[in-house]
Parts: sequence; structure tokens; C-alpha cells
Amino acid sequence: MIGTISGTVRHKDLHTIIVDVGGVGYKVFSTTDTALEATENGPIFLWTYLSVKENALDLFGFLDKDNLDVFELLIGISGIGPKTALSILNVATPAMLRQAVASDDTTYLTKVSGIGRKNAEKIVLELRDKLVTTVSDKRGDMRAEGDVMEALLSLGYDERDVRGVLKKIPKDLEKTSERVKAALKLLSNG
Repeated sequence: MIGTISGTVRHKDLHTIIVDVGGVGYKVFSTTDTALEATENGPIFLWTYLSVKENALDLFGFLDKDNLDVFELLIGISGIGPKTALSILNVATPAMLRQAVASDDTTYLTKVSGIGRKNAEKIVLELRDKLVTTVSDKRGDMRAEGDVMEALLSLGYDERDVRGVLKKIPKDLEKTSERVKAALKLLSNG
């Protein structure tokens, strides 16, 4: 089993990174956030999961152990394969998933292609005992973030740009309208 990989990024796109380790290029499937943080010709360290199938060996890489741990929990659910788990982590961070499980909210999960309401409810139910939940006093945080994301997407902004901006919005802004205004200002500044 390959637990980590460390090397130089030789190529990247939105879903994969080619990591050169001693002259061998490993194709690593990753979340969009991980791929965006990788710098071509720069060093990288990834926590990895090796998926073994009859006709393929697929390597999945994550910048931190928490993402890997949640990924492994997701693929442990019947009907959720590695590519679907990666798609889930593209839509919802581990923190968002924890909050979704704690509040029985399936909003983010239903945005993943191929996951309907029933599958989303199944994921939340199965993760309830496995995923360590740390619920904040503000149960509406995740829903508010989802509302901001939907508002910006409806205005025509790219999902990748919106996800990046959501991380930069000051935490002290509580109202959705304030968060949308802050996001718009960040998006317009480039």
C-alpha cells in the first residue's frame, strides 16, 4: 500500500496531478482544491489511498490527513466508490460533512452527480457514528454558506472561484446578504 507520496509536480489539471518521484511520474487523482494548490515544477507531499481493481491501480491524493480519513470513511459506505467519494469532497469539505452529519443536512451531498436525496440521507446516516462531529453553536453556518454559494452561482460565477472566495469571507459576517456582498467584492478584485 502507498500511504504517502512526495515529489515534484510535473503536470496538473483540475482532477489529477502527475507527481515525479525519482524519475517515475505517478498519476494521482485529487480534489480540485488540491490540484489548484499544487504548483507545477514545485514540491508536493500528499497523503494517499491506493484503489486496487481488476484492471487498474488508481492513486488518490490529499494535502492533509483529515481529507484522506473522510475519503476512506466515504468509500466504506456501500455504493460509494473512490471517484464518487472524491466528487463529494469536491463539493463539501470534511468540516462541512461533519456539520451536515450533525444536523442531518443533505444539501451539499445532493449536488454531487449521481447522488440523490435517498443516497445523501444514507451517507449522513452511515457517517453519523463514524465521523467525529464538532457542532458549533451556529447550526445555520453550513446552510448560510450553501445559500451564498447558490447566490453566486446563479449570478454566473464559476464554482471553483466561488469555493475559493468562500474561504476568504470574514467569519464575523453572519447574515447571508453580508457574506454575499463580501464575496462579490472579493470576486471583483480578482
